[in-house]
Formats: sequence, C-alpha cells, structure tokens
Amino acid sequence: MEQPAPLPQLFGIIPTGLPPITTPTAAPTPTSFAYTLPARTPPYHHICVFLLPGVTLPRDTAAAVYISLPSSSSTSTPNFKFLGGIGPGKESAIYKISTPSSSQSNSDLDMDAISPLSTSHPSAEITIGISIESAASVSAQISSLPSHNQSHSPTSSQQLVLSRPPAPTQTTTLLLAQRIIKNAFHFLASFSGNMENGVEVVPLKAFEEWWRKFEGRVRNDPGFLERGGDGD
Repeated sequence: MEQPAPLPQLFGIIPTGLPPITTPTAAPTPTSFAYTLPARTPPYHHICVFLLPGVTLPRDTAAAVYISLPSSSSTSTPNFKFLGGIGPGKESAIYKISTPSSSQSNSDLDMDAISPLSTSHPSAEITIGISIESAASVSAQISSLPSHNQSHSPTSSQQLVLSRPPAPTQTTTLLLAQRIIKNAFHFLASFSGNMENGVEVVPLKAFEEWWRKFEGRVRNDPGFLERGGDGD
C-alpha cells in the first residue's frame, strides 16, 4: 500500500507547557495547515508561532494565524478567529489566549498586542490554523484588529513587513532569530518528558533556566550568535 506523503513542516508552535510542535495535524490545502492542541489543565495561556529555520515564504506572501476555540454551541463547525501574521521582517509572534481573568504575569513577554481570547471550555482542545496568503491581505487584517487601531506606535509588535528582496541587515536579523530558536529548541528538548496520554511536556522552569543561561551567554560573549554557535 502506498504510504501517504508526509505533512510539510514550515511553521513551529510552542503552546504553554508543551514542547515545540512542527508537524501539522492536517493540511486541508497546500497553503493551509491546522495544528490541534490537546486538552490541558491548567489551560493554555500563550502560544508562540514562528517560521522554522531555513523556511522562506513565496514572494509577496505572509502567514496568517488563526485560532478556533471551543464554545458552548452545539455546532461542530470550527469558528476561526484571526490572531495576526508572521513573515519577512516578523518571523515569530506570541499570542495571549487565556481568559481575561487570568492572573498570570505577562510583564516579561514581548507579546503581540491583542485582546485576550476567552473560551467557555478552557481545558478543551483548540486548533491553530496557519494560511499562506498575500502579504497585503494579511497586513490589512492586522490593521483591522482592535488592538492595532488603539496603538499609537507605528512600530507595533503586530506590524508586518511586506515581502521584498532582503537587505543585508534583514538577512542578519533573520539568521539571529533562527539561531535563537534553534538554541532554545536544543536546550529544552533534553527536559521533555511524557505524560500518561503520551504528550511530551517541558516544565516552565526549564524555559526559565534556558533564558538565564542564554542571557548570561549574550552578556559574556555578545558575538556568539553571529558566529553561528549553538551555545548549548
């Protein structure tokens, strides 16, 4: 029997308390991908979405990020809400998905400026959808977000740079971002453990340890990322 083709790995997702997810649950079309996150208690608070190292989107395109949260409605049709976008000049984003009453501190997160998304079933599974669309369309959707309209800064963290031939400084920034993600991935992978349902988890303490170690390395050797060192 012919084996199905493997699902493409273009994006990475890091939900609260879980290791990076790089393989989509489904790919309804060649340019759309769904990532189903298992039910979790306590519920997810933040989700980081990023382009995997070495991945380049087609010219004049960007990745639109959507989320489908469970609701009290009996309908099974997913209702996706636009979160934001990533692409050239903005290779990653962090989104807050906890209920507005969440007491978790966000002061140390460089988080995209969106309103908290609430759900009537906080411990149920959720789905992240990523769609490769025209950069102009994604930028227009970002501009229509309430938090974007309330921002007075033209350099809001939701700002998306339209795809264009990268300048040398943009290439350097992209490489640095990829190396930081790679550094974190390699460090946190050694702390992952299996729960009863088979889902791998990484304790938050491990991320805090990586961040302290990474900050110390940057202070002591500011040029190690430019040299391509992993800094494990």
